[in-house]
Amino acid sequence: MLIMLLTEEHLLIQESVRTLADKVIRPYAQTWAQEKIFPKAALEALASAGFMGMLVPEEWGGSNVDCLAYVLAIIELAKADGAISTIVSVHNSIAMLPILKFGTTMQKELFLTPLARGQQLGAFCLTEPQAGSDAAHLETKAVQHGDAYVLNGVKQFVTSGQHADIAIVFAQTTAHQGEKQNITAFIVPTHTPGFHVSKIEQKMGQQASEIAQIVFEDLRIPASYQLGHPGEGYKIALSNLECGRLGIAAQAIGMAEEALRLSIQYAQERKTFGKFLFEHQAISFKLADMATELEAAKQLLYHAAQLHDANQSCIKEASMAKLFATEAAEKICRHAIQIYGGYGYLQDFPLERIYRDVRVTSIYEGTSDIQRLIIGRELIRH
Repeated sequence: MLIMLLTEEHLLIQESVRTLADKVIRPYAQTWAQEKIFPKAALEALASAGFMGMLVPEEWGGSNVDCLAYVLAIIELAKADGAISTIVSVHNSIAMLPILKFGTTMQKELFLTPLARGQQLGAFCLTEPQAGSDAAHLETKAVQHGDAYVLNGVKQFVTSGQHADIAIVFAQTTAHQGEKQNITAFIVPTHTPGFHVSKIEQKMGQQASEIAQIVFEDLRIPASYQLGHPGEGYKIALSNLECGRLGIAAQAIGMAEEALRLSIQYAQERKTFGKFLFEHQAISFKLADMATELEAAKQLLYHAAQLHDANQSCIKEASMAKLFATEAAEKICRHAIQIYGGYGYLQDFPLERIYRDVRVTSIYEGTSDIQRLIIGRELIRH
């Protein structure tokens, strides 16, 4: 166990998030999912407690915790509800870190501070209908007209797209499509004319977390909203996926941990053939495998987070953590439903929701196969 490596601050943050999640998230998660309610009140409570700007320095309104504390917090949120952990993870990582790392002082004052305080919500607009894993082939265009840029295009699978206040948008700034050096990043307030939420996708799980299709139609923003230098967009996008992937691994681990807890509880309560479930070797072995894979996933995640905190490259380790944690989590949740039997398949019990919610973790922010590509490349490179 890595528990001895956690400082008192880490343990305090972990306990604080757990306590808050038990109060403002867990009792409502089933209702949010069934009625597709965006959890505004819970997000406000998390903002008041400082959990909407965890990785941002205090001078810009954040809490300034390290990456290990951040993933511990995401795990606790995901245990209560996978959907809200997605909203918080995207907001804390890929929506804010680009501004923190590449933004001007003006951009940090105008955009980063309200985001870090939880006064506004962030989104990340990279994927397009024809460009998912192949992120270099964007069709969204940004054309400069004097001291402004005009954006036209479509973005797909935008988390919090309907409720976000600020979006990080990536667009082609030259006529030569498909080249990484032609992509530039922009900060786009979502109230800007020409920002249209064209569709809210109907999806398998995480119903309280929306994903939207966004259309930019002659959207005009000041040139001062350009993030970083022209042509740096691809670099900016990839520079923050490392931390984002650790957040996804943490989400998967949180949901898997909750599925394991529920399985152990049920195995101690349910009797078949005159024995409690846990007394049957088949169930006991299944629980043992679930716990072992969960612990291995945690070790990979904590190790990668500690490398990140030590300012060491963790491209390979972050991809390993995401790959292993997300695939193990789906397996653990599947076994949990098997332990519950027919009851696990019913919406009256949380396992059905957790199983649907966890499925997407091996898809977004780089599919499992993309993680394998990254790991393979890093192995050869080193």
